[in-house]
Amino acid sequence: MTRPLAVFDIDGTLVDSRASIHRAACEAAQVLGLPEPAYGRVRMIVGLSLPKALHTLEPQLTDAELAEFVAAFQASFRRMYEAGHEEPLYPGVMEHLRRLHRDGWRLALATGQNRRGVARNLAREGWAELFLSSHCAEDGPGKPDPAMLRAAMTACGTDPSTTTMIGDTAHDIAMAVAAGTHPLGVGWGFHTVEEQIAAGAAHVASDFPDLEAALDRFAASALAA
Repeated sequence: MTRPLAVFDIDGTLVDSRASIHRAACEAAQVLGLPEPAYGRVRMIVGLSLPKALHTLEPQLTDAELAEFVAAFQASFRRMYEAGHEEPLYPGVMEHLRRLHRDGWRLALATGQNRRGVARNLAREGWAELFLSSHCAEDGPGKPDPAMLRAAMTACGTDPSTTTMIGDTAHDIAMAVAAGTHPLGVGWGFHTVEEQIAAGAAHVASDFPDLEAALDRFAASALAA
């Protein structure tokens, strides 16, 4: 019997990067002489590949200006990490992931981060042993295109009927729907419950116990089919 696959987003789902992403966007805007974007605008682009996200944020920029914006955003993050910054995990993340792993779930990552960001997260204690595969925007089309989610299923030997995508944005949910997988949202990240439901979320969890219950229901249904 195929074990179910849970594919997790990182930013806003496992890792609380709200403050650092907003800070990087503001510092990058300063470099280009743009007004600092409000958090309410920045939160909507999280999950997309960085060039697409920043183009969505400032669509009037030329290609050269967009490249400068991307470089300035990345430079802001480098400065934060060089100063010892690390985004915190949401409370309960490790217990949740370990419980799923212990119960026989296959686990993977699908994120709008680049490969360097993925490697930095996989260096967190215990992460490399938990996740069978990781997929990011540098590997091909970013969210909401289903490419990385399909790659996760191929890497982990599952199909849409036994795969669920867990994320905090409408981009995650739209990707899950496009891939034919079970779309689960979480209510503590960047997008609201209503925004995720509008994108097609089957359920938006209020906390990790709620998420675990939703995953248990999905597993029971998928494996009984």
